[in-house]
Amino acid sequence: MTHTTTPAHIATQYLAVWNERDAAARRALVARAFSVDASYVDPMMRGAGHDGIDAMIAGAQGQFPGYRFELDGAPDGHNDVVRFSWTLGLPGAAPVAHGTDVARVADDGRLASVTGFLNAVPA
Repeated sequence: MTHTTTPAHIATQYLAVWNERDAAARRALVARAFSVDASYVDPMMRGAGHDGIDAMIAGAQGQFPGYRFELDGAPDGHNDVVRFSWTLGLPGAAPVAHGTDVARVADDGRLASVTGFLNAVPA
């Protein structure tokens, strides 16, 4: 992995996509972070390609207005796989959700696939 594909850089860039509320800016971040044929899946949702991933993130933002994702701990990785944990909450409040994502990085440094695990979710 190079400097721009370190686990920390990849995780930070990924969470920036999830936190971007401006639709045009988020779409640009999706294109920068995800390969054209990327996929995302977790127990509650899935998306494929830039359109599908962008729509999925917009939907999640609609369910949690004002909430932000934050990195939880240090990302790690090896070969073409990165693993990192995150929290979701309102700024200044205790997180309402915790998760861990495992991502495969394409040769160009963008995400080829992300599999999300929910460690704790709102009741």
